[in-house]
Amino acid sequence: MRKVACVLFIQWLIASVGLSTHAADADSLTSVELNTVDVTATPKRNLKSTYLITNTETINRGELLRAACCNLGESFTTNPSVDANYNDAATGTRQIKLLGLSGIYVQMLTENVPNFRGAVIPFSLDFVPGFWIQSIQISKGASSVKNGFESITGQINVNYWKPQGLEGVWGNLHLNSHLKWEGDVYGTSHVNDKLSTNLLLHIESSQMEHDKNNDQFMDAPKQRQINAQHRWGWITNRFISQLSIRGIHDKRESGSTHHHNHDNDSTYGINLETDRADFFWKNALFTNREKNGSVALILTGSIHNAEYHFGEKEHKFKQSNAYAQFLFEEDLTPSHNLSVGASLNHDRWNAELPYTYDMIDFQRETTPGVYAQYTYKLKEKLSAMAGIRYDHSNLYGGFVTPRIHLKYAPISQLSFRASAGKGYRSPHVLAENTTTLASNRAIIIDTPQQEEAWNVGGSVSFSPKIREKELPINIDYYYTNFLHQMVLDMSEARTLQIYSLPDGAKSYSHTAQIDVSRTIKQVSLLAAFRWQDVKQSVGCHKTEDGGREKGQLQERFLTSRYKALLTASWNDQLDLWKVDLTLQVNGPGKMPTPYLLNEQETLNTEYRDKEGNRWSWNPDYKAFPQLNLQITREFRHFSVYAGGENLTNFKQKNPIVDANHPESPNFDATMVWGPTHGAMVYAGVRINFEKPIKE
Repeated sequence: MRKVACVLFIQWLIASVGLSTHAADADSLTSVELNTVDVTATPKRNLKSTYLITNTETINRGELLRAACCNLGESFTTNPSVDANYNDAATGTRQIKLLGLSGIYVQMLTENVPNFRGAVIPFSLDFVPGFWIQSIQISKGASSVKNGFESITGQINVNYWKPQGLEGVWGNLHLNSHLKWEGDVYGTSHVNDKLSTNLLLHIESSQMEHDKNNDQFMDAPKQRQINAQHRWGWITNRFISQLSIRGIHDKRESGSTHHHNHDNDSTYGINLETDRADFFWKNALFTNREKNGSVALILTGSIHNAEYHFGEKEHKFKQSNAYAQFLFEEDLTPSHNLSVGASLNHDRWNAELPYTYDMIDFQRETTPGVYAQYTYKLKEKLSAMAGIRYDHSNLYGGFVTPRIHLKYAPISQLSFRASAGKGYRSPHVLAENTTTLASNRAIIIDTPQQEEAWNVGGSVSFSPKIREKELPINIDYYYTNFLHQMVLDMSEARTLQIYSLPDGAKSYSHTAQIDVSRTIKQVSLLAAFRWQDVKQSVGCHKTEDGGREKGQLQERFLTSRYKALLTASWNDQLDLWKVDLTLQVNGPGKMPTPYLLNEQETLNTEYRDKEGNRWSWNPDYKAFPQLNLQITREFRHFSVYAGGENLTNFKQKNPIVDANHPESPNFDATMVWGPTHGAMVYAGVRINFEKPIKE
């Protein structure tokens, strides 16, 4: 009876929340699929959308619980499309990669609203607690023009728990072998049949020093974070309003293991402190239910304050952002849909930088824009979506963003998708790459220029039946080509140059992926392989006339050439015991250009070639495996889980160059290509006290 009630409730929730699909909540279509799947007891894999025009997959709640998922960065552990690796060996921050390129080229959304831009990028994955996440949607390639012009390789949308969901209280307590603990709690209350609210709270702390490789430098930072979000929802037959307010305080300390001892002149301290507040307010009014007509107004804003110290280098900045979007959408006929809208984005920066470069013209950027998007559907077989938008930046002038999507499904088990489109980005190179300061390289920065790229690609989804069960197979390929890009060039010894690629220089990525999934009784399997060819011109030296040379086309540094993934999930028939196993193999790649050592220099990363020459490090790194395991036992109002990460105990031997001498010009903590610490075990408990649904 309880399961029937859950089904009825989810159907009601889909009907109410899904009303905002056309204007205020474009992600609710995905939520329909997600909620329907969550009713079943069988463990589900990442879900490929069978009806959306875009190439989109959903990581549902069941998939998120297959690992610890302490934050958004750890939520992609079992996903073959997205990588989440450490930025460096000092700050503990992660970055994602999609289609072989840095996460700055992925448009991050929360509740289908643009978020995590600019200064917050290096820490954004850590600022989203995993326990808050209801689902994640990953869209590859060109995306809808509704959400702006910034998507180049795709979009990642994070859905938090909404206040109009089940009433109750849920909690999570987590502890790992590094003595880092995390606590989460959220509660939801329905004030009346229209108004509901919830509160989400996250606290984490890690105060132990760890130096297992004995290089006198902390393997991971000490950290404290407090993260709270309060949400309200108002739903009637014609109007929906969602309001969210959030605040974050994050503090990290790293560096030499005894850097608080001022008697030691060789100590090196890293102190990072961030305070952030943001909100969003989404409103939708339904004008014509028969034609799914609606208008919506979305308002968001954020204030981000940061103060970073890397040894003697100090970096302070403040970013304020305001964003407004107005949308109208309606089905002209059952086969034709039109969506139009306008947006306004404003960024303001105040910065004190350790390096001098012209910030005067880049303290404010205001970008208004308009868009139109047309969608055609011929029953279930053919769909086409074409969109175009025009935006005007006070810094870069006007620019046009065209995008198109096609989907053809001749039979229900087979579908083809293709997409093409442009994307743009306004770079803030030092704020978005703060971790480059964890190095004594001399940083030379040219005046930033707007980035511009084309992305084209497609996918094939096929689900043949074998022994009366489907075997989903997905194959996709994407090509990203930059017309203008800000490059982080580490091709010269002890120097980091940041400049815009000159005319004639190239930067591109090719990625191809295949994944196959299968469920046999209580066992779910997923096997995936991704190949990528990512290259970029470097060494574009300045010429006498002030321009730059074309440079040399090379593999992009610190980018693996392939990734293989195998996951297995088992649960008993009563769904009380669950075992989840994830094995991934990260392929080899190229390191930043090494330099020759003189007779007096000795580095912990030293490499000798066949001729006996001593180099600063090996120019390449090899493939390496990682194994994760988790066991969960479910009870009525709580569950207990325990597991381990990187159980192969593979770690980069010396992730910090010249760690014993942080004052040396050779010191560099940004040369990270693999795990910086070995095996880690953890345990935790999740509680849930849901209010029974009235029958």
